[in-house]
Amino acid sequence: MSSNPVAETVASLMPRAKAELTELVSFKSVADFDQYPKSESEGAANWVADALRAEGFQDVALLDTPDGTQSVYGYLPGPEDAKTVLLYAHYDVQPPLDEAAWATPPFELTERDGRWYGRGSADCKGGFIMHLLALRALKANGGVPVSVKVIVEGSEEQGTGGLERYAEEHPELLTADTIVIGDAGNFRAGLPTVTATLRGMTLVRVQVDTLEGNLHSGQFGGAAPDALSALIRVLDSLRSEDGSTTVDGLAADAQWDGLQYEEEAFRQDAKVLDGVELIGSGAVADRLWARPAVTVLGIDCPPVVGATPSVQAGARALISLRVPPGMDAAEATKLLQAHVEAHTPWSARVSTEQIGQGQAFRADTSSPAYASMAEAMAVAYPGQEMQSAGMGGSIPLCNTLASLYPQTEILLIGLSEPEAQIHAVNESVSPDELERLSVAEALFLRNYAAS
Repeated sequence: MSSNPVAETVASLMPRAKAELTELVSFKSVADFDQYPKSESEGAANWVADALRAEGFQDVALLDTPDGTQSVYGYLPGPEDAKTVLLYAHYDVQPPLDEAAWATPPFELTERDGRWYGRGSADCKGGFIMHLLALRALKANGGVPVSVKVIVEGSEEQGTGGLERYAEEHPELLTADTIVIGDAGNFRAGLPTVTATLRGMTLVRVQVDTLEGNLHSGQFGGAAPDALSALIRVLDSLRSEDGSTTVDGLAADAQWDGLQYEEEAFRQDAKVLDGVELIGSGAVADRLWARPAVTVLGIDCPPVVGATPSVQAGARALISLRVPPGMDAAEATKLLQAHVEAHTPWSARVSTEQIGQGQAFRADTSSPAYASMAEAMAVAYPGQEMQSAGMGGSIPLCNTLASLYPQTEILLIGLSEPEAQIHAVNESVSPDELERLSVAEALFLRNYAAS
């Protein structure tokens, strides 16, 4: 990184950043209180609040949101008549999945091969540390030239919408000239990237019933309608032979006009097994960022171990449908539910229940804030030009903020580049990315204040 005072300050703060991220990762802050104690999330929220107070933030508060979790808010006033920037991150994390599959304990930040491993290290506890580093670097080099609001969500991974509903009820709280969402990531490590689009998402639970109770497969199998088989047929109807998503009435042929994702690079990033084909048609970027994608998240049926020779009376599945910008998530939900009902065989009884939904998002990359970020990233990543990419994931809060504050510019950056393996076992963060993006954010705030 080219020498400049901000970069030098951030570099000197990296040992402290690692120690703080170690503390924050140690909280098992999964916002599913059937799996993990609520006290773990409360501990993480209090840690974040204490960190903001230590940096001189005012009005620091733990906001009780409608979904039973807490978001942390703080305000750092800037010079008179300064612009206001809202910095976002979330402290809740995905469950670690199979803890035995982790090379090191998921809630103990561990350095290995130049990366820091731990659940939430990149998504998105590292994002909060990034914000702290940027602000500290500015304070050490002339001061923070803007007023700063920070909001750190407590249930983003659960999609239960607590902060969204709270923001709608208190619209004055998060007003800002620009919002920086620290929950995205570079297209790949070392390539500075802003995320221009996010897919929306709907979650639908499907229940299929055929019998009053399970039956002996020897005595009744062959004529008795099997609910599990019916469900399998329904789920299979959601994809064509090549794996493309096929929901009746839902367009699935859009193309991505922008940064492309080479197929071999995607295979490596996704760790696709040798000889296994990718699914869908069109360019990889089309499939990830411009088209809908259905995923079966789970099926309730008997496990193999302990299974009995029975015809199943009922079966249930949870389906996720990602929808691209320009496609209404509510309409997509209706089409998905209608498709499931139309493709259920044997007149089996079927019911669908929507349990979550978020709209897609498209940023205005021609705005002054993006020009300020491009200039900052060119310094933080010498020789690299800022790129704009899509992201297949969803951050429903973005649309809520865009609706509440239509004149506000929204930028998405973050630490979740492909090697980070967020949501998977052995999630990690690159300290180099943390350092460079912290420099970029600090310089962005300085550039934006002067724009």
